[in-house]
Amino acid sequence: MSLPKFFTFHKGFPHKPQSGQTDSPMARILVTEEIADGGLERLRQAGHTVDIQLDLSHEQLLSVVKGAHALIIRSATDVNAEVLEAGTDLVVVGRAGVGLDNVDVDTATRRGVMVCNAPESNIVSAAEQTMALLLAVARNVPQAHAALVQGRWERSKWEGVELLDKTLGIVGLGRIGKLVATRAAAFGMRIVAFDPYISAERARQLNIEIMPLDQLVAESDFLTVHLPKNKETIGIIGREMFLKAKPELRVINVARGGIIDEEALATAVKEGLIAGAALDVFTKEPMTESPLFSIPQIVVNPHLGASTREAQDKAGDVIADMVQLALAGDFVPFAVNIDASDANETLRPFLPLAERLGQLFASLVGKTPTSLEISATGDIGGYDTRILTLSALKGFFASITGEQVTYVNAPQLAKDAGCEVRENNSPISTNADYVNLVTLKCDGHNIAATLVGPRREARLVLVDDHITDVPPANNMLVVRNDDRPGVIGVVGTLLGNATVNIADMDVGKALKAGTAVMVIVPTATVAPEVITALRAAPGILDVAVLTAK
Repeated sequence: MSLPKFFTFHKGFPHKPQSGQTDSPMARILVTEEIADGGLERLRQAGHTVDIQLDLSHEQLLSVVKGAHALIIRSATDVNAEVLEAGTDLVVVGRAGVGLDNVDVDTATRRGVMVCNAPESNIVSAAEQTMALLLAVARNVPQAHAALVQGRWERSKWEGVELLDKTLGIVGLGRIGKLVATRAAAFGMRIVAFDPYISAERARQLNIEIMPLDQLVAESDFLTVHLPKNKETIGIIGREMFLKAKPELRVINVARGGIIDEEALATAVKEGLIAGAALDVFTKEPMTESPLFSIPQIVVNPHLGASTREAQDKAGDVIADMVQLALAGDFVPFAVNIDASDANETLRPFLPLAERLGQLFASLVGKTPTSLEISATGDIGGYDTRILTLSALKGFFASITGEQVTYVNAPQLAKDAGCEVRENNSPISTNADYVNLVTLKCDGHNIAATLVGPRREARLVLVDDHITDVPPANNMLVVRNDDRPGVIGVVGTLLGNATVNIADMDVGKALKAGTAVMVIVPTATVAPEVITALRAAPGILDVAVLTAK
């Protein structure tokens, strides 16, 4: 698969190697926070330059991001619109962790910059940290420890509560929330949850009861939040909710600071509306001074949810893999701003074919169409083929616009160009000779291709309603002619006289009688004057030059 368009013309940046080569394209990868070195070493071994610059101010980041093709961060680097605009060469921003509240994903998408994360790298560590804080706030472990090391034996002061038969309310039943539920159930806790995206039936299968948020707060003895931070979730647990709670309620937050209103929380604990809290995250970080710190019933940690050796290693390895895929122009499973599901093993081999087909079809059409139909039929048509559509769009608009085109901005480029994209998929193949077909249509033109044989070799099988069978290449000629004797000889003579050798060729007849098509793969680019001579030859109706990168 070709690189995004930028890599084709950026000075000093090598082209992606052809199929079968092992050399990787070199990119400058800027790393602004501590990342496990295992993942970074994998990027170095792939031939990339890893530029580690820590503790940058915003102004310094604006300077050093220029010329970087990838940016790897954690939670402290603010990748706002200004940073993305300064990073004119950026292809991907990789967050070595779960949350993305410090990345302007909307601006990145408009600029065609992929944003990816490592969503499963720290879920076990975060779930275990939740349980650690739950136990700590239940048994007052940090407070008793602090008193003892200061010479005070305070057994009666720090009496706690058991978890057995207590109700744990989980706000957000995603990956981490489910892990917390499993672990809390082992302590004999009753589990209830609020999550509008989980059905009651699915929750029952997990032995969890789904209920509205205010009811959950009212019934819970412990409450833990596992939500992303966005405009809908900021302050979702505040004064109004604390007024509904039991006085025995203890609140835990290992998700994101600000989801729980910190001022309202401090007031609720001081007034005895709830019994206590344990916080791993804060509205602003680093946080070293807060009214929360002076309240004995509140346990605090400096954002340790992902601070385990295992989570750091996983995050570094995963984000390195995601960045490497993005730089190669391949599908990135953990990209958050690509409107497509993962490419399964059936679809994946068709992605480079669809992109190549898009490039060739753009040459055949020669302009931006008002609509473009992309079809997947056969076995592949039974899957979610949005990523295949994106691959075809990526190839098509990279050829038409000359801009940097990625999986991220291809749909926006089509929209901006006034091109309606239509998907037309079917699990039934439109051609009995092929199990699968990828077809592009617009403005009276069409082109189709498939993969054949145990090696999954690409074949161009239809061009403008003419059946053919030839491997797609970077340079091709499509010669439409009268279906009569001697025309092939005329074309061969003209090419031979111009010292143009033919690597592959197929002659296809029209689906309706009358014309034929020669699909020719020359060994070198055919000069414009030769194309002109071909078009003027007797029996030749049209000559199209198809190119791909």
